[in-house]
Amino acid sequence: MNKQRFLSFLEFEKRYSTHTILAYALEIDRFLEFLSAEEIAFEEVDYRVVRHYLALMKENGRQASSINRSISSLRSFYKFLLREGVITSSPMQLVQALKTPRKLPVVVEQDKMVDLLDRGATNPESFEEVRDFVILEILFGTGIRLAELLAIQERDIDTYNRRIRVLGKRGKERLVPVHRTLLEEIRRYLMLKYAQDFKNKSTYLIVTKEGKQAYRSLIYRTVRQYLSQITSQEKKSPHVLRHTFATTLLNNGADLNAIKELLGHAGLAATQVYTHNSVERLKSIYKQAHPKA
Repeated sequence: MNKQRFLSFLEFEKRYSTHTILAYALEIDRFLEFLSAEEIAFEEVDYRVVRHYLALMKENGRQASSINRSISSLRSFYKFLLREGVITSSPMQLVQALKTPRKLPVVVEQDKMVDLLDRGATNPESFEEVRDFVILEILFGTGIRLAELLAIQERDIDTYNRRIRVLGKRGKERLVPVHRTLLEEIRRYLMLKYAQDFKNKSTYLIVTKEGKQAYRSLIYRTVRQYLSQITSQEKKSPHVLRHTFATTLLNNGADLNAIKELLGHAGLAATQVYTHNSVERLKSIYKQAHPKA
C-alpha cells in the first residue's frame, strides 16, 4: 500500500505542512479501517467501493466539505500509487466531489479592529501584553497565515525596506510589506524580548514567556481573547484576521491581483471569494442609505 512512502512524499517532495500530512494520514486510516470492517482487500477497491464508503460517511452525518477532504486525500494517495506503479488504474477517476454551499469568509468590522489596535497594551512594559498586540498587528497588518507567523525569525524583519520575509505553503517565499506603526510595535516588542531573562533565547520572532518558539494554541488563545472584546461572532481565529485583512484592502480599492500576491495564493480563484464579502457590504450600505431599499 506504501502509505508511509506517500506521507514522506507529501513531506519532502510536495513540502506539505505537518498539519496537512496528519489530515491526509487520518483520512487514509479511516478508509483502511472501512475496508477491514467490510472485509475488502485493498487490491479489490474500485469506484463502487469508494462510493459506498462516501455514502456511509454521509449517512453518519459528515458534512460535504469533510467528505470532500476525504475524497481529495484518497485521490492524491491513489495518484501517488499510480506514479509508483503499484496500481494500473485509480478507483477515484469516476468519483466527483460533492457540491458545497458557498460560505463567505468571516471577518471583523474594520473600525472595531482598528480601535482595538489603537488602544494598545495597557501596560507597555509587559512583555506578554506587548507580544500579544504584536501578534494581532501582524495578522491584521499582513494577512499571513498562522503557520507563517510562527515561522518568522528576527532576521526576516527588514526594517530598512519595511517588509517581512514569509515562508508560505510548500516552502514558497514571499516578501510582505508592513506599515511604519507595525514596525515600531515590533521594535518595541524586540527591546522587551531582549530584556527578558530567558534561559534559551529563541531567534523566532514570537516566543512564549519562557523564551521558546510560540505554538499554535497560544496564538489561537491570544486572538480569541482580544477579539472577544470587540465582537460576539462565534469564529475568532487567526484566519478571521487574514480574511479581515483581505476584505479591508478590497473595500478600500486594492487590486485583486495585488491581494492575491500579498496572501500568497497560488491562483486568483482563492482570492475572488473576498469579492462576495464586498458585494454584501455594498448591499448593506444600499439598504441602509436608499429610501426605496
